[in-house]
Amino acid sequence: MAGTSDTAEIKRLFDTGAHFAQVKSRRHPSMKPFLIGVKGRQEIIDLSKTAGQLEAAKGVMAALAKEGKTILFVGGKVETAALVRKAAQDIAAPYVATRWLGGTISNWSEIKKRIIRLADLTEKSATGALAKQHTKLESVRLEREKKRLTERLDGLTTLEKRPDALVVVDTKHEKYAVKEAVEAGIPIIAIMSSDCDVSEVAYPIVANDASRETVGLILAELVDAFKRGQAA
Repeated sequence: MAGTSDTAEIKRLFDTGAHFAQVKSRRHPSMKPFLIGVKGRQEIIDLSKTAGQLEAAKGVMAALAKEGKTILFVGGKVETAALVRKAAQDIAAPYVATRWLGGTISNWSEIKKRIIRLADLTEKSATGALAKQHTKLESVRLEREKKRLTERLDGLTTLEKRPDALVVVDTKHEKYAVKEAVEAGIPIIAIMSSDCDVSEVAYPIVANDASRETVGLILAELVDAFKRGQAA
């Protein structure tokens, strides 16, 4: 039987619609053990298992924080990108809340060069050095480069090394980030629905990854766990 805290967690998840999975035809075979029925055309997630997964993930977040590890938040879906950005910013963590920049993990040395380049251009622009050291045409070109780098590196400018772990919303949508992390042996904590491959991640949290309320609740609990780890 579930304990009182488990029951409360299950109710919180249920109230956000966390139990709604994808239609059966979209189900990944690895997800079958986490589903308990069908409502209409949608399959239903076993939230007792989700609550346990969330608890395990919170423990990992706390441990990572205690050890001073770097966590990269990833989730560029339009409906949840703002939540991913907010969660990361709440603990001063790097994030990708737009399209994944290929090579962020697999070609980190090149990405790091771009981050350094952006920092240099930003500083020179702020101090007026761009205008002083370059012609008007060159300054316009460099400002365009700065704008382009800012858009592509949004959320990554504080990343000083390859991340120690990823928090991902919807691994199917973020398949390129997942692939790079798996190949690099970087563990993934993921909020994922029934169309995702559970075997790709170390700490799955099977839930409705298209619901803003569900994703917001889970991210907030992961962030709180990280803060507790920092304070320990």
